[in-house]
Formats: sequence, structure tokens, C-alpha cells
Amino acid sequence: MILLDPDLEAHPAPSTTSTKKKTASSADKNLRLSTTRTLARFLAEAQKTVRLQGQVTVLITTDAAIRKLNRQFRLKDKPTDVLSFPAEGIGAEKIAGDLAISVPTALKQAIDQGHSLSTEIKILILHGLLHLAGYDHEADTGQMARRERQLRAKFNLPQGLIERTSAKVKRL
Repeated sequence: MILLDPDLEAHPAPSTTSTKKKTASSADKNLRLSTTRTLARFLAEAQKTVRLQGQVTVLITTDAAIRKLNRQFRLKDKPTDVLSFPAEGIGAEKIAGDLAISVPTALKQAIDQGHSLSTEIKILILHGLLHLAGYDHEADTGQMARRERQLRAKFNLPQGLIERTSAKVKRL
């Protein structure tokens, strides 16, 4: 299930201010949020491919909201791109967990990586699903990175979060 934060603008991309008939350029279209229907279809397909049982809810939200969640649950007072909350306790067999994704952060990353916002959101959903499935790139020895790479190839998605972080560390 995809939930849109009501505080999130319908189209976070910059708008054109031409007095002529407004037709969005392909660049503008690439920076717009996909429909919840499109994202829900990707979520279902990716969840099946990850072999993750149970309901997953994805909150598409703002930097302010994700910062609050990050501070509350990870004690990190800053926005981030994606947070994963695996289900625990009674009923966990029917619920895999929740994801929260910041559109403003995803948009910055999409621009930096030279691809669409839709592509970046899909990368973040896939990354979050792997966390819900029990993968942890901060503690494992590359298993999550390998699995993410395989899945991104299947979905024809570009470089993922783990690879970007590894590339930054190597440059420093």
C-alpha cells in the first residue's frame, strides 16, 4: 500500500512559468512523482521478487516528517532517503513492515544520479524491502549489496544506495 503524506506537494518538481501553452518538458516529467497506482504495482512486483510475505505500507513523505522519524527511532536528527520498520510481535506474520521515503531527498538524489524521481523511488523501495526481509548492509559482509544488485538488474534499475555509498568512501 502506498500512502502520500498530505503535507507533500502533488508535484515536487519545479514548474514552468511560461505564458505559452504549458507542456512539460521531458526533464520536468522525470522530476515528478509517479502515481500511487504505478508505485503500488512496482511495490507488489518487487515484494514478490524479494519473497517477502505480509503487507508492506510505504509512506511517501517530506524531509521534515522523515527527519522526525529518524530522530525518534534511530536517534539521528537529520532527514534521510528511506527508513524501514520491520513488523514485530503479534500479527507480524501478516505484516512485513513499513517504509518511509522522503521525496525531497529522493529528488536531490535523482538529479545527482541523472535519472528520474520515479526511478529513485523504486530504488529506495527495493532497498527498504531488502531491509524488511532481514538484510542489513551495515552489519553483513556484502550479502545485501549482492542481492540488491541482482534485483536492480532484474528491474533494470541503475546504481543503488550501497554502491553509491561505497563509491563515495573509495573517493575519499
